[in-house]
Amino acid sequence: MIDEIVKDAEGRMKKAVAATQTEFTTVRTGRASASILDRIVVDYYGAPTPLNQLANVTAPEPQLLVVHPWDKSCIEAVQKAILASDLGLTPSTDGTVIRLPFPPLTEERRVELVKVVKRICEEGRVAVRNIRRDANDHLKSEEKNHEISRDNEERALEKVQKLTDKYVAEIDHMLERKEQEIMEV
Repeated sequence: MIDEIVKDAEGRMKKAVAATQTEFTTVRTGRASASILDRIVVDYYGAPTPLNQLANVTAPEPQLLVVHPWDKSCIEAVQKAILASDLGLTPSTDGTVIRLPFPPLTEERRVELVKVVKRICEEGRVAVRNIRRDANDHLKSEEKNHEISRDNEERALEKVQKLTDKYVAEIDHMLERKEQEIMEV
């Protein structure tokens, strides 16, 4: 019973860390990365469709993304979706592909991006702590119902806290790497 609660908490914490990592990849750094376009949704024949389901995105150069739509008739819709996003990129097209040049980041924009990354990091920490709270509540109710002993509850609470510390530290480490990546000129 205790092992199930701890394993469930650990699995959910791993998912929270993975979700935080995914959010980090959508934040633009100085280099072009196809994952930046993961949040773009295109109005494709009246249906909101993720860009990665409509086109192939490549990064042939560090400062350039190229979007190859499989259906050439949707190029205009893809351009509109990119312009409407908060990425600050200006697409250009030659009728078959869309090019997205990445201008160099200004110091001011880098500081803004670091703030965004810190907010994402804090959301990840909060998610991990919420999982800890759920697991602790579950363990305490088990002890209250006399399904586990007080000593076993204490040991399990300690395990959950160690897991929490481990995954919060992992998120903090990801934040450090991302900040360095953003501030790198």
